[in-house]
Amino acid sequence: MAKDQEAAEAAAAAEAAGGATAPNAGTREYRAEELAEEAGITVRTLRFYRERKLLPEPRREGRIAWYNAHHLARLRTIAALLDRGHTLGGIAELIGAFEAGRDVGELLGLEGGTAAHWSEETPVRLTPEELADYFAGDVTPENLAASLALGYVAVDGDEVVHVSRRLLDASSELVGQGVPLASVLAAAREVRAHADELAGLFTGLVRTHVLPASPDVAAVVERLRPIAKGVIDAELSMAMDRRIRSELGSLPKDSTNGATGQ
Repeated sequence: MAKDQEAAEAAAAAEAAGGATAPNAGTREYRAEELAEEAGITVRTLRFYRERKLLPEPRREGRIAWYNAHHLARLRTIAALLDRGHTLGGIAELIGAFEAGRDVGELLGLEGGTAAHWSEETPVRLTPEELADYFAGDVTPENLAASLALGYVAVDGDEVVHVSRRLLDASSELVGQGVPLASVLAAAREVRAHADELAGLFTGLVRTHVLPASPDVAAVVERLRPIAKGVIDAELSMAMDRRIRSELGSLPKDSTNGATGQ
């Protein structure tokens, strides 16, 4: 009885301070009025967002709805995307695409683990609005679904995790140069397919000729990673030279000058 009374007194004190503590979580919770004030919107707007399924359901305690930091972060994301010109319908589709995507553990290969990792990529954490800023408003539900399918992005709570800083920057630069994000992602699918084939060639060589004499996979990876990367870089550089000479070399001079910014 004493413990129950202490818990009730703690809950009352938290509510008097402007919120409550979620059961077994120790996180701040808000009534509808408190959440709306914290997010800078009206209670009517909050209810409208709930009706449009833009917010997850709150925790119910009798007739009282309790919201938490996840709801507050979602409201701030909605406000930021609205400021960037997205419609509520478009935001709802983006949220649906995010929630249908793979989680971050699956994206980064954190479940199950492996003895050695070849990739040296650095993941990047972004808010949904920061992701939209990277691509100049070109983040649509279709493009987001394509990114999720490619494994470029995943959802971790209220954040988005992009699997590679280099790929994120390269995609953003291409969009900045005028290439539509949909075209960038279509090209990425083809690059992925060719990269998988190249990886198959290298792993086949390693499995057949290297591992029988050196079964330490981690050591083999460390030795062969720079060799494989050097081969791919050299071959791609020479292939680009051939393509540029054959496809751009025949263009009129004013076209080539325009391409080089002269």
